[in-house]
Amino acid sequence: MGKSGAKANAGLPAKTKLSVAVHLTTETIALQKNHHLVCMSSQPAPLSKSTAALSVDTPRGSILAEYRPTVSPEHGVYVMLLVSFLTGAAAAQQWTWTTTLALICAFSGFQAEHPLTLQIKQRRSWKPRFLLWMGVYGGAAIAIAAYLYWRSSEREALLLIYSAALAATLVDGVLVWQRQQKSVLNELITFAAVCLSAPLAYQVTTGALPLSVIGLWILNTLFFSSAIFSVKLRKVRTASVMSGGVFHALATGIAVLLWQMHWLMPVTAAAFGVALLKFGFILWRKDWYCHTKIQSVAMLETVASLLFLAIVSLSLLPPYQY
Repeated sequence: MGKSGAKANAGLPAKTKLSVAVHLTTETIALQKNHHLVCMSSQPAPLSKSTAALSVDTPRGSILAEYRPTVSPEHGVYVMLLVSFLTGAAAAQQWTWTTTLALICAFSGFQAEHPLTLQIKQRRSWKPRFLLWMGVYGGAAIAIAAYLYWRSSEREALLLIYSAALAATLVDGVLVWQRQQKSVLNELITFAAVCLSAPLAYQVTTGALPLSVIGLWILNTLFFSSAIFSVKLRKVRTASVMSGGVFHALATGIAVLLWQMHWLMPVTAAAFGVALLKFGFILWRKDWYCHTKIQSVAMLETVASLLFLAIVSLSLLPPYQY
């Protein structure tokens, strides 16, 4: 208060002074409360828990993101599938529209395996995304396979290929459930199933399945299975030069036996030598191989696969046939 107010209050009785002081104090507290309320009202009201969860969990396009397509990250299997299929087409010496359908069928079946594996790993919970794309890929593969079977003149041979692929899928599912997906046995079965694309390409193109094509399937399986033992050298827990050497010795003996049985031509059987050269190079540069980037390993496997494809394809041209 100013001096004039102080002089005016000086002449008032004590009781009146006390009443004035209480009145001024009350007005001051009320003004402070009003100022606080005005400041609070100028700020945005906080969101409730349900509103906040809704704004975070359901943004625009979240449904599409939840059901986005599944794509297998196993890039090496793409190379294996394509090379095996092309060797079968080279043996058939022609490419028809049914050959294209067979390639789509093999690719769809391979893609269906990825969400199936992911769903099995979930144990007791069901993931709609995995079920959806397993149905899409698997449905496409089954539909094309049924059509190819319907129009085939040698249905028994085609049914044999389908049965082998189905059996491999069931065994793979059981081993995934038992947490043995990366076991040597499961990888051998999986590689053999992928290499069935070679006899599939030949059968749907020509309508036949001779022993030479079965030998070609075995050769593809042996060649690509060599990568199982070489890649495992990169991990201390699975590194075993002995097991790799034993496999390559047995595989070489099988390739020679297929040639002696006239299931494979000499040059075709000799294509397995690419796997032997690759394994020998890996043993020679073992320290580099175990510590280099995975991209370098993938490049090495791809180059070896393309060289194998070139030798097999050239060996199946008419001048090299019996």
